[in-house]
Amino acid sequence: MVSARSVTLDKSMNSSGIRLTPGMAICQTDLPIDWYQEEFKPYVEEYLALPDRTPETVLPWMDKYIVPALDHFGDKLMLLAHYYMGGEIVKVVGRYGGQISDSYALALKAVRNPEVTTFVESAVHFMAETIALLKHDHQDIWITNPKSGCTMEALAKEEMVVPVFDDLQARYGDDILVVCYMNTSGRLKALAGRSGGAVCTSSNAAVIMEWARAQKKKIFFVPDQHLGENSGRQVGITPDKMVHWPGGWEGRKMRLDTMKPEWRQKFDDAELILWDSFCGVHMVFTERHVNYWRERGYKIIVHPECKHEIVKIADGSGSTAYLWAEVMNAKAGDKLAIGTEGHFVKNAVMQAEHRGVTVVNLAEVPDPSFPSAGCGCATMSRNDPPHLVALLDLLRKGEAPQLNKVLAGDAVDETTGWRERLDPASQKQIAKEARAALERMIELTEAAKK
Repeated sequence: MVSARSVTLDKSMNSSGIRLTPGMAICQTDLPIDWYQEEFKPYVEEYLALPDRTPETVLPWMDKYIVPALDHFGDKLMLLAHYYMGGEIVKVVGRYGGQISDSYALALKAVRNPEVTTFVESAVHFMAETIALLKHDHQDIWITNPKSGCTMEALAKEEMVVPVFDDLQARYGDDILVVCYMNTSGRLKALAGRSGGAVCTSSNAAVIMEWARAQKKKIFFVPDQHLGENSGRQVGITPDKMVHWPGGWEGRKMRLDTMKPEWRQKFDDAELILWDSFCGVHMVFTERHVNYWRERGYKIIVHPECKHEIVKIADGSGSTAYLWAEVMNAKAGDKLAIGTEGHFVKNAVMQAEHRGVTVVNLAEVPDPSFPSAGCGCATMSRNDPPHLVALLDLLRKGEAPQLNKVLAGDAVDETTGWRERLDPASQKQIAKEARAALERMIELTEAAKK
């Protein structure tokens, strides 16, 4: 059960009115000005007034603000981004000396760089909060756009999942633990900590699943259903020992005592209970896509958030770090078809060209009988040059909006941008419990590397 809390609600950001749905496609183009915080709008107006979006025009405008900020903070500032961010912002963050990583490496940036006091992340909120959960007390974590969320995480909110866990725990007692995917809030990571479980990422899911199975308890994997199934199969859990619990509000309403006896028996017999949320980006890939590119001599590599039917017929699967390494280690003449987020693949295509390697998006088949796959993660595309420029300049001036500061337990509505912040005692409790689950992940992952 969640203990009593008091919260404050910051409603300073205007709602865009646009709702998020799995599979929604938004390319990184100019956003409407009312999508930005009030403090950011002067910078946005300048950006929108630029005559074009070429590097020759945009970069000098960015330099005007970012270079003074970098000079002001020196080595006390670190810029961060995830591989999946819209290609333009990844290149910009890299240009200004920032770090581009997968979610596991991002989580460790603060704790492993104690000399840095200010981290500015151009990625999604759960990534920034994870850094904040592990950071040292003297460090601050900022996010360029608080509304940059995750559709998978939106189907696994605390208020959806915790009542279900309470129901499962009432039946199974201490014989159930939570493995919580990185793509969740700190509040759910805290649930993993309270249950004696762990966090995982796509790069270490099998390691964590193997550990969890060794505990001889039922595993409640939250989310995503496909990563959970793929990593479960990888460590020997058979399909007849897996059972699905609906994600989102549908799952919130379901209870064991209202199930038919035969369904309840499936949960009693299961080793692995999968919370059925998913990443819309990774649901577009089909066997037809795999067969099309394989027939043309391409090696197929995919992310483990893809359906098991795709993972099992691919030539390889793994995290964004794995996929990027496959591209960078490919030899001239190699051909790769990658099944993951579109902006990542776009960047991989350009890097591969320099090395004589051909890379394609697995879902981008030049045949009208194949459906269009869209352009990438809808919510990660919400970070753009004006967000980065505005936050860095306001930080330099000591005027950065508190809405952009990330603390343990913060919850942001991806549609309105309103942030719910817990009272200090609840923040401390969330941080303690979530950190336990994260530190277990780190310990197991680092041990597996030896």
